[in-house]
Amino acid sequence: MRGGTRAGMMRGGGMRGGMLVLVLLWALRAGGTELTFELPDSDKQCFHQELERGVKFTLDYQVITGGHYDVDCYVEDPNGRTIYKETKKQYDSFPHHTEIKGVYTFCFSNEFSTFSHKTVYFDFQVGDEPPILPDMSNRVTALTQMESACVTIHEALNTVIDSQTHYRLREAQDRSRAEDLNGRVSYWSVGETLILFVVSIGQVMLLKSFFTEKRPGSGVAST
Repeated sequence: MRGGTRAGMMRGGGMRGGMLVLVLLWALRAGGTELTFELPDSDKQCFHQELERGVKFTLDYQVITGGHYDVDCYVEDPNGRTIYKETKKQYDSFPHHTEIKGVYTFCFSNEFSTFSHKTVYFDFQVGDEPPILPDMSNRVTALTQMESACVTIHEALNTVIDSQTHYRLREAQDRSRAEDLNGRVSYWSVGETLILFVVSIGQVMLLKSFFTEKRPGSGVAST
């Protein structure tokens, strides 16, 4: 999923464009762009990329935190035609070969949510990965032992990069769930403490009323 052309991404504003907060800056890999950003509730965020005709691109995305970990996503070509659309997806991958030259737009929408902020990660790769050896695709002779070792190491490193990305996203998602669970446990503990305090005061007052001597009223005549 690594392209051969460096992507020059442009970010477009959503319905409340000024409210978008980037939690991670651009992280450029060979041939693509990765970005993690916050998507407020009832908001939409769009990105734009100019591409040539016949170029392959791949969009991978995943919701890291927020709500039910779902988001709406759609991609439009330069003519405004929707070439991809999914609703309430936790993660997905969309490969496509461009048919026309122009600016392609892909948007993430959280408009269906009224109170849940989302943290969304996406990886946008453009083009095919260039060969690591010159004229590798046109060679008619077998690779040398050194060249074969280079190709093997290159493929292993690509696997490591993908695994690191996967585990980094899983760690961020699990950390968010743990923090949410910790907050709920803290609130529940505070509530139990308050209930225990109120019950204790009530018991003391009840026991005190059992041993309180009732004095005769002032209206009773003395003998």
